[in-house]
Amino acid sequence: MRRLVCLCALSVWLYIAVFAFLVDRPLSIGLLRLELDQKTARLARLPSPKLIILAGSNGPYSHACAVLGPMLGLPCENGGIAVGIGLDDLFARYAPYIRAGDVVYMPMELQQYTASRAAYRAGPDGAILLRHDRWLLPALPADRLAGAIFCCSADDLLEALAEMPLSHAVSAGARLAGEYNAAGDRIDNQRGGAGMARIAARAAPAVADVQAGYGTALIARFVAAERARGVIVIGGLPTAVSTLTLTPALVAAIADVYRAQGGGFLVLANRSQYPPVDFFNSPDHLVQACQYRHSMAVAAGLAVALGRTLHPAPAMMFLVAAGC
Repeated sequence: MRRLVCLCALSVWLYIAVFAFLVDRPLSIGLLRLELDQKTARLARLPSPKLIILAGSNGPYSHACAVLGPMLGLPCENGGIAVGIGLDDLFARYAPYIRAGDVVYMPMELQQYTASRAAYRAGPDGAILLRHDRWLLPALPADRLAGAIFCCSADDLLEALAEMPLSHAVSAGARLAGEYNAAGDRIDNQRGGAGMARIAARAAPAVADVQAGYGTALIARFVAAERARGVIVIGGLPTAVSTLTLTPALVAAIADVYRAQGGGFLVLANRSQYPPVDFFNSPDHLVQACQYRHSMAVAAGLAVALGRTLHPAPAMMFLVAAGC
């Protein structure tokens, strides 16, 4: 029995050593990590007051700091990252660089609210935390440590062994430079294919699922903490296909996540919903022309909420938006 226990302990330590110190996935997980690092570094450099967009990929695909910043007269960082990256991870990375007087706009995807605690433990950022960012784990819930330690499988090992040699021939930085601008906006979202006209909306969550969601609890905690520090936090609806049914009760439940913690909430006249042809490659991602047009509408709404002068959109972006 003792020998069995020792062998099990040895296998766990060997597993941890392999995934924490020896192997990596620089072409898949590595791109996400580099994106996180770049956005965090830019956020740290921006002067206050500044505008920060926080969401999943709906942030950089459907919102443009290149539009919002000039229209509101604020430096801007589009801090949105793919939905699989845990909000607790994202908030812990960004919070040290968000200061009193800054404006955080949060058009979170609907699935961000209903995400479960188990989903967070199994998220792709577990591998990033274990291999590169172990310093961040003490700031996260205890079960995230277990999720990070047991993040990987034999399939991940095979992927790592394939990616590591190939990474010398592929520049992750060059790849990201072709996908994002200097403010974190997505720039490769040109007109979608004909199939986008038939893109289907994601199912709207139930009000009870939003209210009970683990993601909702994380967002509410973040809003309360930032409001206590003098940060202006305004929630918003994510961009979505016009066939999505957003009931008044659902919108009110989402708005209450922010308002109950002292934040604001912005609802555009169209509830951020657009025809299927306006989307790029998913029901969360607008094509660039519509990304700019939506950002102009958001800028107008935020200007009223903040009591700021609304400046004209940059001429080039106004012309691009006219194509939506």
